[in-house]
Amino acid sequence: MANKNMSQNGQKDKLFYYKALNDIGNQIHSAKNINEILINLKDQILSLFDAERITIYVVDSKTKEIYSRFKVGRPELNEIRVPINNHSIAGYTANSAQLTNIADAYDKQELAMINKDLSFDQSWDQKTDFVTKQILTVPIFFKKYVIGVLQLINKKTGERFTLDDQNSAAEMTKVLGIAFFNHKKLSQKKTAPTKFDYLLNNNFITLKELEQAIIKSRERKESIESIFINEMKIKKTDVGRSLGKFYNCEYVPYDSSFPIPGDLLAKLKQVYLRNNHWVPLERRDGKVRILIDDPGRLDKIDSVKSLIPAEEYEFAVGLKEDILQFLDYFFGTPVMSDDGSIDDLLGNLGTEGGDEHDQEDDPNMASEDDSTIVKLVNKIIVDGYKKNCSDIHIEPYPGKEGADIRFRIDGTCTKYQTVPYHFRKAVVSRIKIMSELDISERRKPQDGKIKFKRFYPIDIELRVATIPTVGAEEDVVMRILAAGEPIPLEAMGFNERNSELLNKCINQPYGIFLVVGPTGSGKTTTLHAALHAINKPGTKIWTAEDPVEITQRGLRQVQVLPKIGFDFSAAMRSFLRADPDVIMVGEMRDHETVATGIEASLTGHLVFSTLHTNSAPETITRLLDMGMDPFNFADALLGVLAQRLVRTLCKDCKEAYQPSKEEYDNLVRAYGEGFETLGFPFNDDLTLYRPNGCEKCSSTGYRGRAGLIELLDGTDAMKSLIQGKEKMEDLREQAIKDGMTTLMQDGIRKVFLGATDILQVRKVCIR
Repeated sequence: MANKNMSQNGQKDKLFYYKALNDIGNQIHSAKNINEILINLKDQILSLFDAERITIYVVDSKTKEIYSRFKVGRPELNEIRVPINNHSIAGYTANSAQLTNIADAYDKQELAMINKDLSFDQSWDQKTDFVTKQILTVPIFFKKYVIGVLQLINKKTGERFTLDDQNSAAEMTKVLGIAFFNHKKLSQKKTAPTKFDYLLNNNFITLKELEQAIIKSRERKESIESIFINEMKIKKTDVGRSLGKFYNCEYVPYDSSFPIPGDLLAKLKQVYLRNNHWVPLERRDGKVRILIDDPGRLDKIDSVKSLIPAEEYEFAVGLKEDILQFLDYFFGTPVMSDDGSIDDLLGNLGTEGGDEHDQEDDPNMASEDDSTIVKLVNKIIVDGYKKNCSDIHIEPYPGKEGADIRFRIDGTCTKYQTVPYHFRKAVVSRIKIMSELDISERRKPQDGKIKFKRFYPIDIELRVATIPTVGAEEDVVMRILAAGEPIPLEAMGFNERNSELLNKCINQPYGIFLVVGPTGSGKTTTLHAALHAINKPGTKIWTAEDPVEITQRGLRQVQVLPKIGFDFSAAMRSFLRADPDVIMVGEMRDHETVATGIEASLTGHLVFSTLHTNSAPETITRLLDMGMDPFNFADALLGVLAQRLVRTLCKDCKEAYQPSKEEYDNLVRAYGEGFETLGFPFNDDLTLYRPNGCEKCSSTGYRGRAGLIELLDGTDAMKSLIQGKEKMEDLREQAIKDGMTTLMQDGIRKVFLGATDILQVRKVCIR
């Protein structure tokens, strides 16, 4: 009796199963829009097969690939494309027209029994933190041709897909084959394409959702694109890609690091551009590039050509919101105090300046005291400060060319804007007035400082250097010296050996410790971090700096003034009469300063300083070449820390990937001996990172910088080599024996830790 009931229940389950299958088939057959009906049926299909994920691929005969027409369970992947060959499971099914039913996709032996070339691409799982086990793939036929593949992933019971599942999937593929063929015939009769066909065809939206978005757009007077992005959570890049495909041009998103095209904006009004939704981006090789919301509007195109004469034009499409952001950025936002708005700043610079006369000979030209020039220079400095740039470069060109302005951000120069040629001398003269330099002297380089708080409510200083260039022009470089707090040593990213050795060196009662590297490599930051660690009430610390960038309570800090003879060596001699425990000298650039520092370290003082050399071992040979006594120097030396700053990957968008064996071997070879101690063997779990690009990093893939460290220990063996004036190669070899990792080795360690990539490491160090 029990067996009879079980049999009846099984028959009822099968009846329900085939009824559900039949119902799905009928709905697919009767649907006018195959994409929309599949989205509506996704839950029913997954429930029928008791599966976690489903993907339906369609054959692209042009590229000999299959691409995902419909998928459930991979929201983070836009489109999957797989070659039609035997190297992937879905590709094998499309190639051989054979069904596959796999119990464990990670079981290489099971895959080899199906086909010797068959493999499972584990990178999909690694990208999505998903584990694929069971896979059922069934070819979709129309007549005798394979036109697609149905793929089901992971039976919820954890077992292999059943024979009933195979039969049901085969039945469903027959229905899908007919439906796809009919849908293709209907789509060939469609009317003109729309701006959002890409979103429809790739199942980002349904036709019904598009209709609803259009209605909301009309009611709220918002753009359809903003409704897609803000309410339907479609990525801006996908909406932009759809517009680009429709207009057959490039899509350009807003980028806050884009160079401001001052020469193109000179005669344009922001209000007009906002109303018409277009903005010029750049002029290059006679071609003007324009960003516009509708490249198909002939009236707008004619207006552009009448306002900006050029040999050739290139149009790119952008969202209205992005175009407005570009306009706000290019023209500037309202400033504080009584300066008013600078929306029309670059437009005000566009007044005709006569013909080919130089600015100083033309009474109609703007001068350095004109309010527009004053506002423009303030805006350049404020924008540089807000973008965290370290240096601002003003680069005028002779003739009728303007002045390029570039910002150095994270060690890399990016173009900011171009000032029209009529006003380049006024901009330079304004900066010289702010720096209290001689504006009549243009033949000699000059150095000065700007206390910006006198001109604008931001408390920063700028170190200014002017340099005469060809064509009776002057370049200006301004370094922003933003006052800041010292960074704790623990946050500097040192490895265990370097951290312990550095703490040991800076806590010695006497000796000399040097930090070396090129300009802008973070030497001062590292020294102040070391001083912060030993800055106690019982320790008297004097510093001589040029300029004083970082201030610390407890330190007695002195600004040197070489113009009046108060240089680093003079400051050091003064310190020795002022009862110091620790002396920090900004730079040892001459024999006298170095000799005084070594003498101070031998008479019971701890001395810190910087030097411009390429590596730690080279520092020793450089000082010996300067005439230092090798015995005194060897006795005084505690250690030498060489440093570089490398751009780090953006934490919000960096992309994980598994490196190839060849890439891994290249990294091992570049590291040299001792790589195995890092603990990064080559296996399936090894992950590196590469740049991707997002709004937060201005689509560069990099944001911020980290230090690469090379720390030489002043061991007895090293001191012996110094006393014998041995070659730099011998010093390097001994330093490595003493445990030093080179700059390159520290960089490769940070590559494996996911902080940067090898391209950036190679840009800042050789070995």
